[in-house]
Amino acid sequence: MVALGLWLSAITGRSSSARPVPAISLEKASSSSRVMLTHPQASQALASGTVDRPVESLLAISRPLQFGDYSWDEKGVPPGPTWVRVDLGSQLISVFRGGHEIGTAVIVYGGENKETPTGKLHIIAKDRDHRSSLYDAAMPYTLQLTTDGVSIHGSSVRWGAATHGCIGVPLEFAHKLFDSAKVGDEVLIVGLPVLKTRAANSNQRINPTS
Repeated sequence: MVALGLWLSAITGRSSSARPVPAISLEKASSSSRVMLTHPQASQALASGTVDRPVESLLAISRPLQFGDYSWDEKGVPPGPTWVRVDLGSQLISVFRGGHEIGTAVIVYGGENKETPTGKLHIIAKDRDHRSSLYDAAMPYTLQLTTDGVSIHGSSVRWGAATHGCIGVPLEFAHKLFDSAKVGDEVLIVGLPVLKTRAANSNQRINPTS
């Protein structure tokens, strides 16, 4: 599982030690906790559809994230709009404040019987202590995305788990995201690559069992 903070080489063929963007200064942030994108890297990410708006920096993730892992660091990041990118293919969520990633985590998502929708959505409601009446299940720190209940919420993120279409994230990460996000914030959900085979998926994604 490749963290978004390590995705630079995949989209540009360059290491994360490339020259930083001169216009950006995060002097209060630790130099070891953040990767500044070069202008070519940022442009290529936009052109490839990896992101749908300019991204200036990513969290520096030193190792692949495992089930239940997350990283959150907003030190030195200036105020700005919050937006979220969910990548079902890499099983990762990334939270951005303006052009800077402040959080990332491994997710669980919908099984084949109830797939997670893709596209550009918005947070339409928040509920800190939500409980699903349909499935009689706790959904702490719910950020509702659709009128039929698809949400981002705290969940047990483990191998073999799946949701009924929601995006499940580690509980502590869900708490931080809930406090940072507001109704109206945008959530971009990117689907599984079309060319992935079922065999490849069985090695990369979480097997839906619930």
